[in-house]
Amino acid sequence: MRFIADLHIHSKYSRACSKDCDLEHLTWWARRKGITLVGTGDFTHPAWHEHLRDALVPAEPGLYRLRDDLDRDISRTLPPRLREAPVRFMLSVEISTIYKRDGATRKVHHLLYVPDLEKAAGINRALAKIGNIGSDGRPILGLDSRDLLEITLEHGGYLVPAHVWTPWFAVLGSKSGFDAIEDCYADLADHVFAVETGLSSDPEMNWRVSSLDKYTLVSNSDAHSPPALGREATVFDTELDYFAVKKALETREGHAGSIEFFPEEGKYHVDGHRKCGVRMEPKETLAHNGICPECAKPLTVGVLSRVEELADRDQPVRPAGAADFTSLVPLPEIMSEIVGTGPKSKKVLTEIDRLTAVLGPELDVLQHVPLDDIRAQSTRLAEAVERLRRGQVIRDSGYDGEYGVIRLFEPGELSAPSLFAVEAPVPAKPAYQPVEVKTEEPQQVPVVAGLDPEQSVAAEAGEGPLLIIAGPGTGKTRTLTHRIAHLITERGVAAEHCLAITFTRRAAEEMSERLAALVPGNEITVATFHSLGVRILREHHEKVGLSKDFQVAEEPGPGEVGFDDLVNLPVRLLEENPELVEAYRRQYRWISVDEYQDVDEQQYRLLRLLAPPDGNLTAIGDPDQAIYRFRGADVRFFLRFQQDFPSARTVQLTRNYRSSPRIVDAALQAISPSTLVPGRELKPMGAHGEAPVGVHHAASEQAEAAFVARTIEQLLGGASFHSRDTGRVLDDGAHGLGFSDFAVLYRTDRQARAIVDALTAAGLPVQKRSHDRLADRPGVQRILTEVPHLPGSVAERVRASAALAPEAVELLMPLATRCGDDLARFLTELSVGVEVDEWDPRADRVSLLTLHAAKGLEFPVVFIIGCEDGLLPMHWGASDADEIDEERRLMFVGITRAQRFLYVSHAAERFGRSARPSPFLADLSGYERIGPAVPRKKKAGTQLTLM
Repeated sequence: MRFIADLHIHSKYSRACSKDCDLEHLTWWARRKGITLVGTGDFTHPAWHEHLRDALVPAEPGLYRLRDDLDRDISRTLPPRLREAPVRFMLSVEISTIYKRDGATRKVHHLLYVPDLEKAAGINRALAKIGNIGSDGRPILGLDSRDLLEITLEHGGYLVPAHVWTPWFAVLGSKSGFDAIEDCYADLADHVFAVETGLSSDPEMNWRVSSLDKYTLVSNSDAHSPPALGREATVFDTELDYFAVKKALETREGHAGSIEFFPEEGKYHVDGHRKCGVRMEPKETLAHNGICPECAKPLTVGVLSRVEELADRDQPVRPAGAADFTSLVPLPEIMSEIVGTGPKSKKVLTEIDRLTAVLGPELDVLQHVPLDDIRAQSTRLAEAVERLRRGQVIRDSGYDGEYGVIRLFEPGELSAPSLFAVEAPVPAKPAYQPVEVKTEEPQQVPVVAGLDPEQSVAAEAGEGPLLIIAGPGTGKTRTLTHRIAHLITERGVAAEHCLAITFTRRAAEEMSERLAALVPGNEITVATFHSLGVRILREHHEKVGLSKDFQVAEEPGPGEVGFDDLVNLPVRLLEENPELVEAYRRQYRWISVDEYQDVDEQQYRLLRLLAPPDGNLTAIGDPDQAIYRFRGADVRFFLRFQQDFPSARTVQLTRNYRSSPRIVDAALQAISPSTLVPGRELKPMGAHGEAPVGVHHAASEQAEAAFVARTIEQLLGGASFHSRDTGRVLDDGAHGLGFSDFAVLYRTDRQARAIVDALTAAGLPVQKRSHDRLADRPGVQRILTEVPHLPGSVAERVRASAALAPEAVELLMPLATRCGDDLARFLTELSVGVEVDEWDPRADRVSLLTLHAAKGLEFPVVFIIGCEDGLLPMHWGASDADEIDEERRLMFVGITRAQRFLYVSHAAERFGRSARPSPFLADLSGYERIGPAVPRKKKAGTQLTLM
């Protein structure tokens, strides 16, 4: 039996991995990709191990499959072409070992495989005596690699060295490993018979090193999220069982090869400096003595150079019996290049849904489906696949942590009309429609099945007004979306009668995406208050003296509408036309409002018009997170909900899944003096460690910024060679953190300058965002005056006017791309949007945000700087109690953004003036003071004598 295996993946219990890394999602994606055998990953993690016991049942010898009821639920969501493919699991785990050998620190990752859960449990018991295997699905142990292999063999398993060339964490890694596999595993080295090549190398590169000839070369995805399955994989032609797979690796009989990344796409393929934009092949690196010509610092040396260093052959020589390999580009990346949007975009994913429903699994499409069959669906894809199968690709190598890029088309080629004479028409109705397949099944898992008891009570509440008090990290959006889905799927409410209102476009898009997953093909209206106002005004434009295509303008002229009037005018329109009020109440019979504590008077009036006192209005929020009074928000509307809607039911969500117990305690201490929630309660539920809250007293704002930069580097285990060489960082950082896991929060934008300087000096990438409207950003208005007069799509218009304000193009392009050819939508959304809507949490940079702009976000590590009287709380002279209370709520919001680590700091001097600690700090207890209680002051200058 010929099948594809991906035996290096991770679960949701591994750090920096998707929450969707569970068996159900892995099964779904394995069928979608065409993968038959998948590693479970993480069998050492106690919670994951128990989940494996519960959700898997034995299948073929040494393998498992998903329990029947779970598998049926997965099959229902797949098209017929994919749903019947078998998926099996092999018990696997990746272990990181860090230890001293021969005077050097070794850091090596290993893959362990066992044939049954009892043997996995035996390994777990042995490793639990050595270190903590419960903190991370990929545990880090102070254990020699040779001894880990011995433990594996004692429990009937086998071991494969992982991604053997990775510079920092691999058996042959240039910074952490050995020069030969045998050196690592010593007297037990003969029990290692296969090695994983990793993303940055392929078999041909390894064939230059004769010491590797005796090992079977395998490839796996090292997937941190289910969609990454199969980006690399191994092909077998054996019986489908654990022992047959092991024998194939030992003897090469039945090992049919591998599916590879083009190694240039790996992020450590060649040498270079990402910061300097320098990328070098090995010979160039040697010519420069390993030194960057831009900054004169050592280059990050990649896999290709390390292979060159260990190679004893000028050219690759395939060992006897070694299988061939196929290099592919993942289908989402190909479609991304074709359609011109990101590989994770809705447009790409929707197209792949359609193609795989018709053509079969993704890996089949790339390798085996006849080109004519592909051409019938997309001529561009057929051309791309034909080039891929010929190996006709364009390669830009990855370096210094930057993934490379593999392209199938030259720049501008896709837009050339001569390349594709006739594009095959896409059927108006695809062969597979997920909505129909799903609804035809008589048995479905209730949408509220995954909610906790408090969330379920809120989601399943029936008719009438409902107030949900949702503390930070309690699953507010999850609860609200599941409530709407429950109403539609289980209470018979028509989707077109549902209206969900949010405050930002980003929140509206997130809610729409979640609802689309819960209720595919729904017609739910999800809008911000301002976009809802635009809709009402366009539907009744003549009643307010506007044309249907009116524009939104900063300073409105005739036929234009100002930003504030997008809510004011609809309120006036409805108040003057009772028949319209009744019409909208019939249309929107179920209204849900997110962040209800942030409504202002006009928004409140609009809601009262749309929802009668006994109507089906669900308001969710937290009065202790009401921080926008400066924008007109009034928390009193939240507090009087029961008066406005006398029959309202109230539900509280108190289970915090975001933050560690110590961070939750600090948050409660901070808010308790002025909480607006009687009996305020938050119960920490997540496994986020026990790191204490740190408080740092700095001498100045510059010293405070240096503390932030130093702490980030220490938690990362060093972000550069410089930090290691100078001793700035002494350990390797075992927290599984990346730059995007850090946020620095402050009260005023002025505080960011010192932080930017310190992080830049340390070589740490940073992104600084504010809460301004996009239309107010520098250069945007200049582009807005030009785009209406240019031809083409909105993105083309913006790009064509870039010379007017290059600094604004990057901010505008995401919105411009989404709007396609709809210029009116672009201008409208730009007017009602704010920059935080364009902020991308996926950006791999340290985030700098005001406390107000951080609302709704979360980070593993949070710094709250400038906790000083007059800054937090902010006040000038005498302030009223309401102002101080809101400042305390701002502190509460900041604290509850943190998941695992929280650092609070204040300075003795800021902006050239002395400063006192914030009175809010007096309410905190149980923290750890970092640094001296009294910061060191600069030495006074010495007066020199004349002689």
